[in-house]
Amino acid sequence: MAETSSTLVNGMFNVATAAAAGCMADFATFPLDTAKVRLQIQGVPAAVPVQLAGVSGHLHMPAGAGASAARAQYEGLVGTIATIVRQEGVRSLYNGLSAGLQRQCAFVSVRLGMYESTKDFYQGLIDGDRPKRATEVPSMNVASRVLAGLTTGGMAVLFAQPTDLVKVRFQAAPPGTKPYPSTLAAYRSIAGAEGFFGLWKGLAPNVARNSIVNVSEIVCYDLVKDALLMHGVMNDGVPLHFSSAVVAGFCATVVASPVDVVKTRYMNAQPGEYRSALEVATRMASNEGLAAFYKGFTPSFCRLVSWNIAMWITYEQLKGVVRRMREVDV
Repeated sequence: MAETSSTLVNGMFNVATAAAAGCMADFATFPLDTAKVRLQIQGVPAAVPVQLAGVSGHLHMPAGAGASAARAQYEGLVGTIATIVRQEGVRSLYNGLSAGLQRQCAFVSVRLGMYESTKDFYQGLIDGDRPKRATEVPSMNVASRVLAGLTTGGMAVLFAQPTDLVKVRFQAAPPGTKPYPSTLAAYRSIAGAEGFFGLWKGLAPNVARNSIVNVSEIVCYDLVKDALLMHGVMNDGVPLHFSSAVVAGFCATVVASPVDVVKTRYMNAQPGEYRSALEVATRMASNEGLAAFYKGFTPSFCRLVSWNIAMWITYEQLKGVVRRMREVDV
């Protein structure tokens, strides 16, 4: 009974620590995320409607603006951030921050906070009752880590999808416009205009994206960190966490960028514009070429690497503080 209680307490601390680390990392890297979203949605063919559809907040380029104008608006990471600051002010880089922080509380708390316990669960299923021999070579347990990453990544989206949708729409708003008076108003407006399940628009591509990101980010970090420790390359500490986070951020960007672009386009579309995320991908490939799937790659890479560095170092430090506090209490 005591062991079960201790496991539950450890799980609660992991969830809370993950949520706090995710919020800190998101605040630090939010301007890069805003730049990524702007680069991902620009260049949509002129046939697509282009104006804010009232309070529902569907974002389009201003009437009369063609695809070429949209494509020329933002160029590169630094250029995009500079353009946003010049046209809309510094605060626009943080449009949707409230929803972003809400997303981290709902998202990272599940995908990272529950990762360890889910990994242990799968490892128990894989090992069964097989006794471990003292001479057995330590295993990296890749299968249980991948399964845990897929599971917690998919579960997290179910909780965080509405916050992600609202965040994207705030970030994608054209200069001088505000799609909703507030984050709370955004939830109400979308539910009223598109139905309650409109808040879960883009769920399928988002589940796919975040399951992939979870495996390429959390699992990659976990494996790299343990491999470096196991082979004595580095000791446990900030340099180890930094190095593992950089590798994890790079892997996540390469693998998840195509799904991320499709997800952003689909979430930002007006009702009926696309029948499915697959249609978004098909139109993109046909109208813009395969390179469109890596639009915003540079800010996405910078953001994910920066986010991983900030999140993992913060998470590991917070875990250390909590562990020491609990040891003192005991």
